[in-house]
Amino acid sequence: MVSHNANDLQTSSPQAFVELMALKQLHSPSHSHGIPSDEPEKIERFQSLATPYPPGEGQMAFGGHVYAQSAYAASKTVEKGFVIHDMTGTFILPGRLDVPYVYTVRHLRDGKMYCTRAVDARQEGKVCFACLCSFKRDEGQSTFEHQPLSAQERFRAILEAKRPEDQPVSPSVDAEWWTDRLEDGSITEREFPGLDVRKVDMQAHNLTEDVKRSPEKFRQLHQYSIKGSPQDAQVSVSREELKNYEQSGEYDNLYACAHMYSSDRNSLLLIPRALGHKIWIAMASLTLTVVFHQHGDALRMIDWDAKPSKKGTELPKKWFVQEGWTPRSGGNRAIHESWLWSPDGKLLATSYQDSLLRLQNRERKL
Repeated sequence: MVSHNANDLQTSSPQAFVELMALKQLHSPSHSHGIPSDEPEKIERFQSLATPYPPGEGQMAFGGHVYAQSAYAASKTVEKGFVIHDMTGTFILPGRLDVPYVYTVRHLRDGKMYCTRAVDARQEGKVCFACLCSFKRDEGQSTFEHQPLSAQERFRAILEAKRPEDQPVSPSVDAEWWTDRLEDGSITEREFPGLDVRKVDMQAHNLTEDVKRSPEKFRQLHQYSIKGSPQDAQVSVSREELKNYEQSGEYDNLYACAHMYSSDRNSLLLIPRALGHKIWIAMASLTLTVVFHQHGDALRMIDWDAKPSKKGTELPKKWFVQEGWTPRSGGNRAIHESWLWSPDGKLLATSYQDSLLRLQNRERKL
């Protein structure tokens, strides 16, 4: 039996990303119903332990939580050396805060270089999210490569104007009706867990006549870094051991999940701003795809080359850049697309999110 009692969840979201993603493994059936006994489909199940973050202090969970944790659950079922390179997920029901997620991971393929998992996330037995997650091994030296000009080069003056730590924290809901209330003190919001996400002031770019005429040229940059150590706090390791673990790829799938988690932070709220709308009737994620183009050091989030902090105990973190825009909207739907850039300007990943967006109240069902 799986407990769905709210007591199974922590009362608030832990700040360290590794704790936010924490899972416990559950008893798993040997194979799916309808699969011949001589060809069993391996299944593994996991349950979340932390309460997700509620954007806007509401009653629904941040969608990036179930997206990233589904990938993390899948990563628990692959051999060492396999790292997430591609995931497409469909959001089916809003995530609740009062019951844990239960992740059912099906082994679809275990190859020498690639392997694939299907994940269903349930709350009280109902599927609220489903995805396909693919993993691959490192193939060594690449014989070809190209990428666009990095955000760090194209927006150098904007990014160099302030240190990431001096940029404002990305709000819980990045919309004027929310941020105005924050500024006048009528509401407060809790700290976003797992990642430190900062919003870059892009008015110098976005208020130009060219961007106003062409919403697809609108850009929003965020800078983000991981919170806490990637190592489970229940297992004590020295700083040197942690460095060795990281450089051996021990935390690569956790880091991939952190990048995926950040990619969904206030992503859709960019769209009405780019289109010039302040009010909407409904907005929701439908599907989200994240593709990783880089593994290894480009993925990792601790900056071992940085000078030790004054406190001495804090790990120096790398700051990554998310560059978001909306290439297309219409038919009560809109697309959010983004590039995730490593600190040295490597295109780490691409996200592509299809969303529901209604600016008028129409009586239609999903």
